[in-house]
Amino acid sequence: MLKGIGVSNEMGMGKAVIIKEEQPIYEKHTVSNTSDEVKRFEQAVDKFIEKTNVLAERISKSAGEKEAEILRGHILMIQDVFMADEIKKQIENGECAEAALENVCDSFIGILSVAEDELTQQRVTDICDLKKRMLKILLNIEETDISTLPENTVLCINELTPSMTAGIDAKNIAGIITEIGGTTSHSAILAKALEIPAVLSVKDATSLIKNGDTVIVDGTKGEVIVSPSENEQAEYKTKKENHLKEKSELQKYIGLETKTADGHKLELVCNIGNPKDADKALQCDGEGIGLFRTEFLFMSRLQAPTEEEQFEAYKSVAIKMNGKPVIIRTLDVGGDKDIPYLNLPKEENPFLGYRAVRYCLGNKQLYMAQLKALLRASAFGNIKIMIPMVTCIEEVRAVKALISDIKKQLDNDGIAYNKDIQVGVMIETPSASLIADILAKEVDFFSIGTNDLTQYTMVVDRGNADVSYLYSVFNPSVLRSVQHIIKCAKNENIFVGMCGEAAADKMLIPLLISFGLDEFSVSATSVLTTRKSISSWTKQSADEVAQKAMQLTTADEVIAYLKQTAR
Repeated sequence: MLKGIGVSNEMGMGKAVIIKEEQPIYEKHTVSNTSDEVKRFEQAVDKFIEKTNVLAERISKSAGEKEAEILRGHILMIQDVFMADEIKKQIENGECAEAALENVCDSFIGILSVAEDELTQQRVTDICDLKKRMLKILLNIEETDISTLPENTVLCINELTPSMTAGIDAKNIAGIITEIGGTTSHSAILAKALEIPAVLSVKDATSLIKNGDTVIVDGTKGEVIVSPSENEQAEYKTKKENHLKEKSELQKYIGLETKTADGHKLELVCNIGNPKDADKALQCDGEGIGLFRTEFLFMSRLQAPTEEEQFEAYKSVAIKMNGKPVIIRTLDVGGDKDIPYLNLPKEENPFLGYRAVRYCLGNKQLYMAQLKALLRASAFGNIKIMIPMVTCIEEVRAVKALISDIKKQLDNDGIAYNKDIQVGVMIETPSASLIADILAKEVDFFSIGTNDLTQYTMVVDRGNADVSYLYSVFNPSVLRSVQHIIKCAKNENIFVGMCGEAAADKMLIPLLISFGLDEFSVSATSVLTTRKSISSWTKQSADEVAQKAMQLTTADEVIAYLKQTAR
């Protein structure tokens, strides 16, 4: 058995097809006619853009706009003025187009590779993919085509690049195995979108697995079984049947209210990254949007979106949701989310530095444009504004003062907006947790961000494997923090939700019900499983579990106990 990272709640069995991608080889040489070489490079860029648009359109239809945006980001990269000018400059100094391209791309790769967080590493993947595809165009080499793979294929590859994903025909793919990639990689995003079993980061997979091998891919456990025995195949088939039965049973929860077994109603909403994701939230029966991550509107472009562009994006989501709540988080950059044109300072500890609301309050023109767009869009639906990364009451008051100023401008201009728009905060720092009682008096709602709250509470870089064992929402310190935050919200009669991954965790759900959480904000694909889990608990039974869990002293003890009670 081979182990990796399971990134899709699916399992499959099929015949392995091994694809080994080699870097295009060329001979470096000095060019004398540099103007013709620049023209050759520009023609290659035009061809790259043309091909990429076709691929993006294809993947938009098969997997969704979010996946297509990854490829469209490659077009923005190759059109980036700095990158293009630097490549042309090297050509004008005598480098051939292939060498100039590779030199500049490798320079970017070297800079980004120093970062340990997975999101930045994905940018490295993007540049590597761009470089390889551009080299193939310059060298007239055909791109790898995986669109004609036979039925029941288990695709085994070093890395599934964004450009390759466009060629995948989901009905022919029984599973995906890669040697590189993690939970936020392009391979993971695609596998989830297409519901393909996938296990990533399987060391030496393309060497250990041979073409034609029968392979079981268990994306739920992160396991790969090569040449399974008859007993293992029989066990797989039983698991697969049970898995499909469970998925089928979930359909009965479509259209139902989200409530506990004793009738206590809760809100079950979705996390999204762009307006198109709202469609998926509705398709999966989400009851609203609990987190719209607006930073994705700012990524993969050369300059910040205008107020008008943002207004149209927020307005479109509000209209789609037709009165359902839409919580929109203001720009959250810094940390692991760098956007080059924003000129964020290089910091030794970016997660502790100039990020999120700190950056926005220091760049008021940019922030005012976003807040104004949000207020204008609030006339078209139930939009709420959420401030990220709050650590003190002064930040909240500063943002509310900006909102008040913009309201006056809109009144003077006769522009409609929701005068009673709610403003809340994302509680994701120990500081915010400790002053939750103070914050609850100043804002309309809380949303708990468990990813960062866990990271900061445990003082753990979640991208650092050496300390990853400490990163757990089940650590008693994190659970106590969550309980305290919810209690403070309840004391002031304000709404409290959770938008971290933990909101969909079956083991945590009884604790959240017991603590008094009002809203669970999850990925669209987790809506029905979360609704089912919530419906299996009464408040009393959840209280009993929480009472015992909160007396335990280690994360391992809590996890072991909650595994026994999970429903």
